[in-house]
Amino acid sequence: MSDDVPVTTAVRFLRERKVNFVPRIYKYVEKGGTAESAKQLEVDEHAVIKTLVFETNEKQGLIVLMHGDKEVSTKNLARYLGVKSIESVTPEKASKLTGYLVGGTSPFGTKTTLPVFAEKTIFELDRIFINGGKRGFLLEIEPSVLRLIDAQEVEVGI
Repeated sequence: MSDDVPVTTAVRFLRERKVNFVPRIYKYVEKGGTAESAKQLEVDEHAVIKTLVFETNEKQGLIVLMHGDKEVSTKNLARYLGVKSIESVTPEKASKLTGYLVGGTSPFGTKTTLPVFAEKTIFELDRIFINGGKRGFLLEIEPSVLRLIDAQEVEVGI
Protein backbone atom coordinates (compact mmCIF):
# COMPACT_ATOMS: atom_id res chain seq x y z
CA MET A 1 0.00 0.00 0.00
CA SER A 2 1.25 3.45 -0.84
CA ASP A 3 2.25 5.96 1.81
CA ASP A 4 -0.18 8.63 0.63
CA VAL A 5 -3.13 6.77 2.17
CA PRO A 6 -4.88 8.93 4.76
CA VAL A 7 -4.56 7.09 8.06
CA THR A 8 -8.12 7.39 9.29
CA THR A 9 -9.83 5.44 12.04
CA ALA A 10 -11.39 3.30 9.27
CA VAL A 11 -7.96 2.50 7.77
CA ARG A 12 -6.62 1.59 11.22
CA PHE A 13 -9.66 -0.62 11.84
CA LEU A 14 -9.10 -2.52 8.57
CA ARG A 15 -5.31 -2.79 8.96
CA GLU A 16 -5.69 -4.21 12.49
CA ARG A 17 -7.88 -6.93 10.97
CA LYS A 18 -5.46 -7.49 8.08
CA VAL A 19 -8.09 -6.54 5.48
CA ASN A 20 -6.83 -5.86 1.98
CA PHE A 21 -8.19 -2.70 0.40
CA VAL A 22 -7.30 -0.43 -2.48
CA PRO A 23 -7.25 3.27 -1.54
CA ARG A 24 -9.12 5.37 -4.12
CA ILE A 25 -8.50 9.11 -3.82
CA TYR A 26 -10.59 11.64 -5.74
CA LYS A 27 -11.22 15.38 -5.61
CA TYR A 28 -14.08 15.88 -3.15
CA VAL A 29 -16.88 18.07 -4.49
CA GLU A 30 -19.36 19.53 -1.99
CA LYS A 31 -22.80 17.95 -2.60
CA GLY A 32 -21.29 15.84 -5.42
CA GLY A 33 -22.25 12.60 -3.72
CA THR A 34 -21.71 9.15 -5.16
CA ALA A 35 -22.34 10.33 -8.73
CA GLU A 36 -19.27 12.58 -8.53
CA SER A 37 -16.95 10.01 -6.94
CA ALA A 38 -18.11 7.32 -9.41
CA LYS A 39 -17.46 9.66 -12.34
CA GLN A 40 -13.98 10.64 -11.14
CA LEU A 41 -12.96 7.06 -10.30
CA GLU A 42 -14.62 5.71 -13.48
CA VAL A 43 -16.66 3.10 -11.62
CA ASP A 44 -20.35 2.20 -11.63
CA GLU A 45 -22.28 4.37 -9.16
CA HIS A 46 -24.19 1.23 -8.11
CA ALA A 47 -20.90 -0.11 -6.62
CA VAL A 48 -20.23 3.13 -4.70
CA ILE A 49 -21.78 2.53 -1.29
CA LYS A 50 -23.21 5.36 0.80
CA THR A 51 -22.85 5.26 4.59
CA LEU A 52 -26.02 6.90 5.93
CA VAL A 53 -26.76 7.66 9.58
CA PHE A 54 -30.34 7.47 10.80
CA GLU A 55 -32.14 7.30 14.12
CA THR A 56 -35.36 5.69 15.25
CA ASN A 57 -38.19 7.59 16.92
CA GLU A 58 -36.59 6.36 20.19
CA LYS A 59 -33.38 8.26 19.23
CA GLN A 60 -31.50 5.00 18.61
CA GLY A 61 -28.74 5.63 16.04
CA LEU A 62 -28.02 3.23 13.17
CA ILE A 63 -26.10 3.06 9.91
CA VAL A 64 -27.52 2.02 6.55
CA LEU A 65 -25.23 1.08 3.66
CA MET A 66 -26.89 1.71 0.32
CA HIS A 67 -25.96 1.66 -3.37
CA GLY A 68 -25.04 5.12 -4.63
CA ASP A 69 -27.83 5.05 -7.20
CA LYS A 70 -30.58 4.15 -4.71
CA GLU A 71 -32.37 5.72 -1.76
CA VAL A 72 -33.42 4.20 1.56
CA SER A 73 -37.12 3.61 2.20
CA THR A 74 -37.31 4.73 5.83
CA LYS A 75 -40.87 3.33 5.96
CA ASN A 76 -39.66 -0.16 5.02
CA LEU A 77 -36.68 0.10 7.35
CA ALA A 78 -38.90 1.17 10.27
CA ARG A 79 -41.24 -1.73 9.51
CA TYR A 80 -38.27 -4.14 9.37
CA LEU A 81 -36.94 -2.89 12.72
CA GLY A 82 -40.39 -2.78 14.33
CA VAL A 83 -40.20 0.91 15.23
CA LYS A 84 -42.62 3.76 14.57
CA SER A 85 -40.33 5.87 12.40
CA ILE A 86 -36.79 6.42 11.18
CA GLU A 87 -35.22 9.61 9.94
CA SER A 88 -31.83 10.93 8.87
CA VAL A 89 -29.82 12.60 11.60
CA THR A 90 -28.34 16.08 11.24
CA PRO A 91 -24.76 16.30 9.96
CA GLU A 92 -23.71 17.39 13.48
CA LYS A 93 -25.32 14.37 15.10
CA ALA A 94 -23.87 12.04 12.44
CA SER A 95 -20.40 13.44 13.22
CA LYS A 96 -20.95 13.07 16.96
CA LEU A 97 -22.04 9.42 16.60
CA THR A 98 -19.46 8.31 14.03
CA GLY A 99 -16.49 10.61 14.60
CA TYR A 100 -16.47 11.39 10.85
CA LEU A 101 -17.50 14.44 8.83
CA VAL A 102 -20.52 13.99 6.58
CA GLY A 103 -19.19 13.25 3.11
CA GLY A 104 -16.44 11.19 4.74
CA THR A 105 -18.46 8.83 6.93
CA SER A 106 -17.15 5.28 7.03
CA PRO A 107 -18.94 2.36 8.68
CA PHE A 108 -15.55 1.13 9.95
CA GLY A 109 -14.12 2.35 13.25
CA THR A 110 -17.03 4.56 14.25
CA LYS A 111 -16.81 6.43 17.55
CA THR A 112 -20.05 4.84 18.76
CA THR A 113 -20.79 1.23 17.89
CA LEU A 114 -24.00 1.43 15.88
CA PRO A 115 -26.03 -1.36 14.32
CA VAL A 116 -25.27 -1.56 10.59
CA PHE A 117 -27.79 -2.55 7.94
CA ALA A 118 -26.67 -3.16 4.36
CA GLU A 119 -28.85 -3.46 1.29
CA LYS A 120 -28.83 -7.18 0.46
CA THR A 121 -27.71 -6.72 -3.16
CA ILE A 122 -24.44 -5.07 -2.04
CA PHE A 123 -23.17 -8.55 -1.15
CA GLU A 124 -23.73 -9.69 -4.76
CA LEU A 125 -21.10 -7.27 -6.11
CA ASP A 126 -17.47 -8.33 -6.72
CA ARG A 127 -15.99 -5.12 -5.32
CA ILE A 128 -17.47 -2.09 -3.59
CA PHE A 129 -16.21 1.44 -3.07
CA ILE A 130 -17.00 2.70 0.41
CA ASN A 131 -15.89 5.75 2.33
CA GLY A 132 -12.54 5.48 4.06
CA GLY A 133 -13.23 8.09 6.73
CA LYS A 134 -12.24 11.24 4.88
CA ARG A 135 -13.85 13.31 2.15
CA GLY A 136 -12.41 12.35 -1.23
CA PHE A 137 -11.22 8.93 -0.04
CA LEU A 138 -12.93 5.64 -0.87
CA LEU A 139 -11.80 2.10 -0.11
CA GLU A 140 -12.15 -0.57 -2.77
CA ILE A 141 -12.94 -3.78 -0.91
CA GLU A 142 -14.85 -7.03 -1.19
CA PRO A 143 -18.38 -6.73 0.22
CA SER A 144 -17.70 -9.67 2.57
CA VAL A 145 -15.56 -7.25 4.64
CA LEU A 146 -18.88 -5.77 5.86
CA ARG A 147 -19.31 -8.93 7.94
CA LEU A 148 -16.58 -7.54 10.25
CA ILE A 149 -19.05 -4.89 11.41
CA ASP A 150 -21.93 -7.37 11.62
CA ALA A 151 -23.80 -5.70 8.75
CA GLN A 152 -27.29 -7.20 8.61
CA GLU A 153 -28.86 -7.65 5.20
CA VAL A 154 -32.03 -5.66 4.53
CA GLU A 155 -34.14 -4.91 1.47
CA VAL A 156 -35.01 -1.23 1.85
CA GLY A 157 -33.58 0.29 -1.34
CA ILE A 158 -35.76 2.26 -3.75
